[in-house]
Amino acid sequence: MTTIVDEFSPKLAERLRLERDSRGWSLSNLAERSGVSKATISKIERAEASPTAVILVRLAAAFGLTLAGLMLRAEGQGDRLSRAAEQPVWRDPETGYVRKQVFSRPDHPVELVKVDMPAGQRVTLPKSSYAHIRQIVWVQRGSLVISEGGDRHVLGAGDCLGFGSPADTTFANETGAPCEYVVALARS
Repeated sequence: MTTIVDEFSPKLAERLRLERDSRGWSLSNLAERSGVSKATISKIERAEASPTAVILVRLAAAFGLTLAGLMLRAEGQGDRLSRAAEQPVWRDPETGYVRKQVFSRPDHPVELVKVDMPAGQRVTLPKSSYAHIRQIVWVQRGSLVISEGGDRHVLGAGDCLGFGSPADTTFANETGAPCEYVVALARS
């Protein structure tokens, strides 16, 4: 299994700089478009800081990418066959949320992600991260509460939720046991 936490930071830093430079954006431009401070972006680009899931989603959205799309570009992969041992894994340093990119290719409209959400943790992703995707969440183990806009959904093992219009969305494990779920994303 590829662990992105240590090995991936330099690749991600380089990719963020490339994405920003290819658009001719300054740190200020990216900060304005993403809502992430210039200082934070600078530290991430120098691989001095490990970004949280929320920050990565904001940066990816500013570039018009999904989180998986940004990670895929940084990883430089794209084979049709996604071997379990080669699927990139990333851990949010703030919550311990673990995201495994099961399948993603730039030329394929569907991405598949497996997430392990630790007990008592939550991640809120901004509306902008859902602007160009449709998403389905399927809980494999445990319980997950998804709050999107004004709607609150409690999902147990086997339950599946298709997302509606883009809205700020919180994924929360309000229990004392871990939760595992699969996310299927389709680019629109």
